[in-house]
Amino acid sequence: MKISTVAVYVHDQKAALEFWTQKIGLVVHRSHPIGLDVSWVELGGPDAESCLVLYPASMMQDWAQRKPSVVFECEDIEEKYKELSSRGVAFTQPPKQLPWGPFAIFLDSEGNWFGLRQTRKD
Repeated sequence: MKISTVAVYVHDQKAALEFWTQKIGLVVHRSHPIGLDVSWVELGGPDAESCLVLYPASMMQDWAQRKPSVVFECEDIEEKYKELSSRGVAFTQPPKQLPWGPFAIFLDSEGNWFGLRQTRKD
């Protein structure tokens, strides 16, 4: 088994889609309408096996209790931090050495927190 999707509940699906594609650099793997002006949208890296779903909060009454806890991984955290910052991505924590390795925290267009860690070089 593998992880297929992780839902991120958003109020403005169009702004969230722009953030994740234009600022973070993810691509749309799947998109189809599920209601008036909303779609099922799966995003990930070009070769990703797991995707984020930008799920409309308006369709999930308890969305506030379903906050995501997602960590992205990259080869060079300092370079990725510079790249994303230059695209306007806000970080609440720049890369910092932690017991498990370099780690940073950034915010999406809805104010959700996401982790960024560097690939381990064991």
